Amino acid sequence: MLQNVADNVTECIPYKFEKSVGGCNRSMEKELLVLMISSPSRDDLVFPKGGWEDDETMSEAACREAWEEAGVKGVLGETPLGDWEFRSKSKQNSCSLQGGCRGFMFAMEVTEELDSWPEQANYGRKWLTKEEAFRVCRYDWMREALKKFVTALAESRENDTIKELEELPLRPISEVEHQMPSQGCFGSHPSIQQLAA
Repeated sequence: MLQNVADNVTECIPYKFEKSVGGCNRSMEKELLVLMISSPSRDDLVFPKGGWEDDETMSEAACREAWEEAGVKGVLGETPLGDWEFRSKSKQNSCSLQGGCRGFMFAMEVTEELDSWPEQANYGRKWLTKEEAFRVCRYDWMREALKKFVTALAESRENDTIKELEELPLRPISEVEHQMPSQGCFGSHPSIQQLAA
């Protein structure tokens, strides 16, 4: 249970899928990209985060932080991926006298990327693969949240695939055989036809 709203922050992992060419047959695959932000004079990156106001919910605060710090809008997951305790290194923004904070991380599928945003002068944004994000993430607890997000997303996509397969109409095998090419799936190569003769 939350004891003091001032001790809590919300974060979000903005993400999107982008088509990329991959595999030996150069098929188009959708690649997961996550958005991280940089701060001046730092090489490592973080996800957008910050406190929430008395008149907003955690999810509203997560959306606002994504807009203010990263210049993105999107669809936020209904429930947090989890909560993590950490110590704020910023004396100016410490969550309590001791600097202890509890962060609630959400996932946000990005639907709009703005050309300008309120804190653009303080934060640069960068789209990364999940592997790149793991390498450059500033905090271990954010890395844990990213791992939880990637795992949950994989499970969700697998469930969606299973559901799609279950919803496909069933057809008798005679209909399927009737639609198959007479030469087989890939056809016959001329040299194979000569061997058969």
